[in-house]
Amino acid sequence: MAGSYNREISEDLLYAARLAVRANRTSVFDNEIKDLISAARAELTEIGILPSKAYDDMDPLTRRAVILYVKAEFGLDNPDAQRYRESFDLLKRHLALASDYISEEA
Repeated sequence: MAGSYNREISEDLLYAARLAVRANRTSVFDNEIKDLISAARAELTEIGILPSKAYDDMDPLTRRAVILYVKAEFGLDNPDAQRYRESFDLLKRHLALASDYISEEA
């Protein structure tokens, strides 16, 4: 069912991303965090991950990939950015090989 997924960012995922970057006491960074979540989802779909998976805020692997992306890209002086980006890239490649994430029939 192409296109039958929700593109909205759940409050739960937004809060989890805020927690991950230690910005959970403020909504000041919400627009930046939402942009990063959207960018992570776009990267996942670009390599062949089903949109229904890339936009599933409750799927544990997708959720982890999005959080890793946010942690890698949030802020300007992030000494751990490279490590988080590498973790995101590894998980992204893993998902691209998992039949559940690339085929509706799986």
